[in-house]
Amino acid sequence: MTITEKLYVGGAWTEPEGGHYEVVNPATEEVVGLAPEASRAQVHEAAAAAREAFAGWSRTKPEERAAILDRAAGLMARDAAAHVELARAETGATTATARSMQVAVGSARFRRYARGALEPVEQALPPQISEAGPMGRAGVLGAVAVRRPVGVVTCITSYNNPWANPAGKIAPALAMGNTVVVKPAPQDPLSVFAMVRALEEAGVPAGVVNLVTGSAPAVGEAAVDSPDVDMVSFTGSTAVGQAIGEVCGRTLKRQLMELGGKGAALVFDDADLDAAVTGIGTTFAFYSGQICTAPTRVLAQRGIHDRLVEKLTDHLSFMKVGDPAERGTVVGPVISAAHRDRVESYVELGRKEGARVVAGGERPDLAKGFYVAPTLLADCTAGMRVVREEIFGPVVVVVPFDDEEEGIALAGDTDYGLIDYVWSGDVARAFRVGARLRSGGVGINTVGRNMEAPFGGFKKSGVGRDVGSYALHAYSELQSMVWPG
Repeated sequence: MTITEKLYVGGAWTEPEGGHYEVVNPATEEVVGLAPEASRAQVHEAAAAAREAFAGWSRTKPEERAAILDRAAGLMARDAAAHVELARAETGATTATARSMQVAVGSARFRRYARGALEPVEQALPPQISEAGPMGRAGVLGAVAVRRPVGVVTCITSYNNPWANPAGKIAPALAMGNTVVVKPAPQDPLSVFAMVRALEEAGVPAGVVNLVTGSAPAVGEAAVDSPDVDMVSFTGSTAVGQAIGEVCGRTLKRQLMELGGKGAALVFDDADLDAAVTGIGTTFAFYSGQICTAPTRVLAQRGIHDRLVEKLTDHLSFMKVGDPAERGTVVGPVISAAHRDRVESYVELGRKEGARVVAGGERPDLAKGFYVAPTLLADCTAGMRVVREEIFGPVVVVVPFDDEEEGIALAGDTDYGLIDYVWSGDVARAFRVGARLRSGGVGINTVGRNMEAPFGGFKKSGVGRDVGSYALHAYSELQSMVWPG
């Protein structure tokens, strides 16, 4: 039976004024469910409900907020099997990815920020001696810096992970005492409804969490420009982030932006090539390349260039493309027909620019679904658009370099700076090179992430940092309190 959802505004499930739109399974092209199309007025009503609820929620004891977040995490884990099936259906992720990288991570993040609600928010500052003057008598002034909630936060989430990404915004925002308006990506919002139901069952007060959806840009615009919104947290493309930033700038709303990426993977002559290939291969496997942290831009030192291309080609030959529900599938579909066409147009552009299609490049022979063959482009140069622009699909480009200085220069020759990677047997060199890369994160001989490390980008890859305790900082304002000693 097709799921038909309602908006969640002020603690009530509400019929959308704009009707519904279809959410399509990218593997089968069948309708998964009907998502509500909110009106602009309804989005503003959601923000107003969050504003009304803020005073009470921000004054709750941290232990109370922690208990609700922890109960919500437990409820998400309780229903994990159904959540995995839904996430797979609306995103096209493989079962393994939907289970371990989406639903499990979403639940774990609520657990993490249940603990985060109990983290200290005060920092004592050194006392300062004040001499007598126009400001008063001489004395000693004590001070403390305290993190306070920002207020109402609009959380606009990405389509590539409808569990981990919303959880990484909603949970720390609530832990800090903020209230939220959640606006999921239009392609796969149904999982977020399941997340909000868990929060409702866990006892979150009315108005603290509000959920609005829509396929039209006007829904997101209203969630940003509402006068009741104090902060916007956005994950998505750089172009949309820039547009949001312009609106926020007019009223000085706080921003947290995680935007595009074109991660460089510098592979030196002395690298463990098998480890590098495995790491780079995650680009094809996870979310069918729809991941901003992917090492999509391989910079290969000439001594190992040909062997690396050969090993990557062999790696691709074992990657089964097909129905994400089937055992053994490694690469599922991309999110939509429009995105499939976009990725394919980049592959064709690479051909015209002079790149050599080593593997892939043709649409898989599957009756239904929005599939793109994992594609490897070699003989690339730094000026090619396929090297410079984010494709957001299972496409990897390879560019050769001669020495360390050239490799660093090529890595930095981009508008982006989210995460780069360095593979070298000389660990000292790997860290030396990493320190010179203008990116928010650097993986040294790994694509793994420490989930307490700050996450965010330089340049056009974003504004601000989150993850771990840094997310609690991101969803708070600093207040100083000073008194005579």
